[in-house]
Amino acid sequence: MENLRLPTNLSDSELVQRYRNTGEQPYLAALYQRYAGQLFGVCVKYLTDSDAAQDACADIYEELVIKLRKYEVDTFSGWLHTLAKNHCLQKLRQSKKTTTYQIQEQFVQSEPAWHLEDVILKETHLTQLQNCLDGLTADQKLAIELFYLQQKSYNEIETQTGIPWNTVRSFIQNGRRNLKNCMEKFGNV
Repeated sequence: MENLRLPTNLSDSELVQRYRNTGEQPYLAALYQRYAGQLFGVCVKYLTDSDAAQDACADIYEELVIKLRKYEVDTFSGWLHTLAKNHCLQKLRQSKKTTTYQIQEQFVQSEPAWHLEDVILKETHLTQLQNCLDGLTADQKLAIELFYLQQKSYNEIETQTGIPWNTVRSFIQNGRRNLKNCMEKFGNV
C-alpha cells in the first residue's frame, strides 16, 4: 500500500481502477467518503429512518468491496446511486415480507421426527437446486440469481450488469428452462 492517507486527489475513475487492480481499501474509502453524504441522503429518502439509513450505508460499503471489483463501472456516482436505491428497495421488500404472529403452544408441532424429515427433504432439494444452478452458464446463473434471489427487475439487471434487456430476458428464460429440466432429473418438479 502506498500510504494510509486517503488518495483524495485522484478522479473517481482513477480510484475505481486502482481499487479494481489492487483491492487496497484506501482507494475504495476515498470513493466512499466522497459520496457518503449523497449515499446517506438516498438511503434516508427510501428508508425514511436515519438509523436504518446508516445501517444501509454500512451494508452498501460491504457490497462495494465485492461488486466494484466484479463489475465494470464507467460513472461511479451514478452506479453508486443505483446500487443504493436497489439495496434500499430490497430492504423495504424484505421488511414487508416479515410478518410475525403469536402462536399458541398447543398448536406447535412438537414431534422432532416430523421436523427432521422435513428438514432433510428441504436440504436435499436445496442441494439439488444448487447443483443445477452451478450447471448453468455463468450468464444464465447470474441472471437467475439477480432476478429470483435478489428480486431485481430486467431493467435493474441491465443497469447493474450492462447486459441488454432482451439478452437478460433470454438468459432468465433459458436458465429457468434448464433448471426445470435439471430438477426433473432428480424428480423435484
